[in-house]
Amino acid sequence: MTPIALTPPAIEPVSLSEAKDFLRILTADEDELLGTLITAARLMIEAASGRLLIEQGWRIVLDAWPQGGEIRLPLSPVRSLTAARTHLAGGPAEVVASSSLALVAGSDPPLIAIVGPVSSPGRARAAIEIDLVAGFGATRDTVPAPLRQAVLRLACRWFEHRGDVVSRDAARLPAEIAALVAPFRRVRL
Repeated sequence: MTPIALTPPAIEPVSLSEAKDFLRILTADEDELLGTLITAARLMIEAASGRLLIEQGWRIVLDAWPQGGEIRLPLSPVRSLTAARTHLAGGPAEVVASSSLALVAGSDPPLIAIVGPVSSPGRARAAIEIDLVAGFGATRDTVPAPLRQAVLRLACRWFEHRGDVVSRDAARLPAEIAALVAPFRRVRL
């Protein structure tokens, strides 16, 4: 199973003005840098937690339909399924009816159940594509406050300590930020 990012979040979970207020910055001189650090911090918090913070479009690519009729998704939380296609032998992709696939409510990791007829794929690799929307929501207030705080603190820490990171520590979250992420950490399967 391969997840492919289709559309990035429309906004970041922390605004530039929130970060500037936190850092007590009054000028716009380093807005571009701080904006980049906010995006990088979101990506690191998403990787550490296994959760996508703001709604974004993804495609899951499978070689075949699973034997048990359930697809465990590597993304969380999943908000909706938007499209699915099966590639047939030598022809165009066939659209899978939306009534044939259903998100299993309350499952973690998120599951898609095959609840109706689906065509058998006609090729051995990358035969099935499922498009979905993942993330806590489209607005900042849908993201749990501790995860927003983790993004804010990490971006601001990087801003304040530019060039001060020892390379062996670069991939680890500082303890106080890791503690904010810990309750949301998803078990990887």
